[in-house]
Amino acid sequence: MRQSSWQLFKRKLFEVTFFMKLFHWEFWPFNVVYFPVFVYYAFLAVRARSVFFFSAANPTIEFGGMLGESKGDIFNLIPEKYIPTTKCFPPSSSATDITSWMEATRLTYPILLKPDIGERGWMVKKIDSLADIEQYLRSVKVDFLAQAYVPYPIELGLFYYRFPGAKKGRISSITRKGLMAVTGDGKTTVRSLLKSNLRARLYINDFEEKYPEKMNSVPGKGETIEVEPIGNHCRGTTFLDDTGKVTEKMEAQFDQIADAISGFHFGRFDLRCQSYDELEKGINFKILELNGAGAEPGHIYHPGRSIWKGYRDILHHLNVLCNIAIQNHRLGEPYTSFKEGLRFIKKVKAYNRLKESE
Repeated sequence: MRQSSWQLFKRKLFEVTFFMKLFHWEFWPFNVVYFPVFVYYAFLAVRARSVFFFSAANPTIEFGGMLGESKGDIFNLIPEKYIPTTKCFPPSSSATDITSWMEATRLTYPILLKPDIGERGWMVKKIDSLADIEQYLRSVKVDFLAQAYVPYPIELGLFYYRFPGAKKGRISSITRKGLMAVTGDGKTTVRSLLKSNLRARLYINDFEEKYPEKMNSVPGKGETIEVEPIGNHCRGTTFLDDTGKVTEKMEAQFDQIADAISGFHFGRFDLRCQSYDELEKGINFKILELNGAGAEPGHIYHPGRSIWKGYRDILHHLNVLCNIAIQNHRLGEPYTSFKEGLRFIKKVKAYNRLKESE
């Protein structure tokens, strides 16, 4: 039977995306990439004499921020001046609850809605209207955060750590997030422009489902359309290594920020800023999230970066995490016991089952 043009295209698309994933390790499954890391982790656990040693690295964050931590609880540790206006809502909330909060805080659209506990961009949505809020409420089954949208043009993942008692810390990684976008020629649809981009082809089915109207639009000549507004690798964002932009002034600025966050020693600030110069001065930036022990230095996924350099940086940060935890433990911070750790993991798995039922 003769194949239709659409069937031929889908077959060709599969072949291209398959080889794109095969030869670019940034797209490999998490368990495949991290298998050697688990072996090194076991060595560190023996050294620290605790399977859950990481829990002592950030003692004020639940489970050290390895997994299952509440974003809202972490925001409560951060001075308000550094974060966007944010509030946690239960899944039973109505659209009126959210719009009333927006009116009380003088917020206008867009805003962000995202689960209080979640990772890898799950259920994070940019909300542009009352209809978007109502649609979100129909699907969310867990506590979620409503957050003011931060329009600054540069989105970064900035990894910072500081050893207990040290006056200065280190910014060990800066990842600039290149959101999925296309530039128009006045004739071609967003869909066709995406098809000409190998990376975009990996996510085009998701974009078709989430943004059908946008996919059919035709941007003007030279006009740039942001297809995916959420800066997450699994949603098409390109992670770019900007670690070379770290300066002493920037590190001093984040020493001050870390000083203001009780019990924080190790993790990644996800933030938006106006410019690197202003970030150094501590102005015109907002922290969107703070991730603890489970955070990755995102620069390892810079396109073309070798997996061996990636492993070098992952293992370095894991070793730092262990050293910080051991030092905090010697200062009196307890490790999560094996029994408590298993109970917490069981709770996280139950939460994830609830997520998957949506």
